[in-house]
Amino acid sequence: MPLDEARIPVLDRGFIFGDGVYEVIPCYSRKPFRLKEHLRRLQSNLDNIFLKNPYPDVQWAGLFAQLVTQNEGEDQHIYLHITRGAAKRDHAFPKQAQPTVFMMSMPLQATSPEILRTGVVAISAQDNRWLRCDIKAISLLPNVLLRQLAVDRGAAETVLLRDGFLTEGAASNIFVVKNGVLLAPPKSNLILPGITYDVVLELARAHAIPHEVRAVSETEVRTAQELWMTSSGKEVLAITTLDKRPVGDGKPGKLFWRMYDLYQAYKAAVIRQSEAQPI
Repeated sequence: MPLDEARIPVLDRGFIFGDGVYEVIPCYSRKPFRLKEHLRRLQSNLDNIFLKNPYPDVQWAGLFAQLVTQNEGEDQHIYLHITRGAAKRDHAFPKQAQPTVFMMSMPLQATSPEILRTGVVAISAQDNRWLRCDIKAISLLPNVLLRQLAVDRGAAETVLLRDGFLTEGAASNIFVVKNGVLLAPPKSNLILPGITYDVVLELARAHAIPHEVRAVSETEVRTAQELWMTSSGKEVLAITTLDKRPVGDGKPGKLFWRMYDLYQAYKAAVIRQSEAQPI
């Protein structure tokens, strides 16, 4: 239906409590990218909040295909939002409630050549979010506030630090290049397990790029030769200024460009093969 005709009850627990999870799936040439991985993450998030998955994977795939077909553009973003449903306001789970499922598709805007060439500006801040950042929960107010810090300062992202170590960005995962080695914070309850994060590490392994998955100190972030942000929307993007100081020489680095090229080639191969891949 048209977006302005969609309606949700005011007692929906997503509206009242932020009781739900979401997923964002990029579609290239109208084909979902890494669909199995996105659906696996969705299932994990639903399990983490003790909410039954409304549909099997095959049915989700059919719904996504229908949504993409009904919207314009070869490249789209599917936003999927599942709440525990409408019920009397009570913190405890309702005994009987049907999950609310909301999906919409938006045009997927590729990063401009100019931004790719120059990289983006970021700021840093202390990570003051809750301790279950691994859940892709719809209650995103802490992330909203941290992201707004960047917007207010003309920056593209806020790099988050907790107890002297890197966690992630307000809306992205963060990678560090130090002494020619790609560094990534390990998955934990403090970061979202990003799909693009996984792709970058898979490509690093496949192409013998030196890398380590370990705790990354704030000092390593601030003295890095390169910083990257990754997400389904931004893919891989260089951060070239952090807190008004250049990262490395202030330009996207050689390792960034190598990973960017590898990512684009991988994405093209996945899209070519996607029709033949079962869910």
